[in-house]
Amino acid sequence: MKIIIVSKQHGQTRSITLGGWTRALLSICLLGMPVTAAGVLGAQWLSSLNGNSDVFTAESRRAWEATLAEQQAQVEETREHARSQVAALTLRVAELQARLMRLDALGEHLTSLANLDEGEFDFSQPPALGGPETATIGDPYTPPDFISVIDQLSNQIENREQQLATLDALLAKRKLQDDIFIAGRPIKKGWMSSRFGRRTDPFTGQVAWHGGVDFAGKDGSEIISVAAGVVTWSQDRHGYGQMVEINHGGGFTTRYAHNKENLVKVGDVVKKGQVIALMGSSGRSTGPHVHFEVYKNGRAVDPATYIHRASR
Repeated sequence: MKIIIVSKQHGQTRSITLGGWTRALLSICLLGMPVTAAGVLGAQWLSSLNGNSDVFTAESRRAWEATLAEQQAQVEETREHARSQVAALTLRVAELQARLMRLDALGEHLTSLANLDEGEFDFSQPPALGGPETATIGDPYTPPDFISVIDQLSNQIENREQQLATLDALLAKRKLQDDIFIAGRPIKKGWMSSRFGRRTDPFTGQVAWHGGVDFAGKDGSEIISVAAGVVTWSQDRHGYGQMVEINHGGGFTTRYAHNKENLVKVGDVVKKGQVIALMGSSGRSTGPHVHFEVYKNGRAVDPATYIHRASR
């Protein structure tokens, strides 16, 4: 290897011939210079960094600790809010369960009182549901367990309330039918003194038609309605004396005559068994009694049919 040296002043050249070992040593030196420079620069950078490391770590630690404390406070606040919500939902579930139990008990009691067919209103079984399957969009939503329980209880309560509303309407209709069902005697105490049909007239001694039945009793004793209805007459009527007439609907009307005193007036709604008058002997009468008539579609019928049948 030859190295040529040029003089700056005189422009003369000079060459130096290097041997094998010299060339190798020179190559190593030239190649090592960049590495050495990089090492020196790196050492200086690390030294500079280490000089400020205490300040950097303290500031970072304080920042991270503040952020962590804030996040922990938020987590605790969220957890406490969730606890309060769960407690409220748990109480709501208990209230719904208690309400459902009361509705079931009431429904079963009303069902037994109504003598309904077995299974018509079964409050011990969940409601029957169904319908064709429809396509769903996306994955089905699965709510949390406690929300599902509340939804289920709410649906059960809604179903029970619908059943009870239907049952209540049925019972009201049945009660109305029972109330307007004509049955029993128009007195609490007394005896039948004259039947419906042909009889000897007590005033003329001749055979005459008797359009009702007579119940004799003590003067001033109570006369009662044999069915619920609306009073359509309450005053004196020729031959009947003081009379009360009640319309029971369905084409049925009853009359209570020869009263001592009427206790109801026209337009009054009376209940079955309600006292409507006091027994007397007003009008064409031989003594204290009540003349009782039953009309069906405007025609007098034998009251015995209704007197002797059992009340509903």
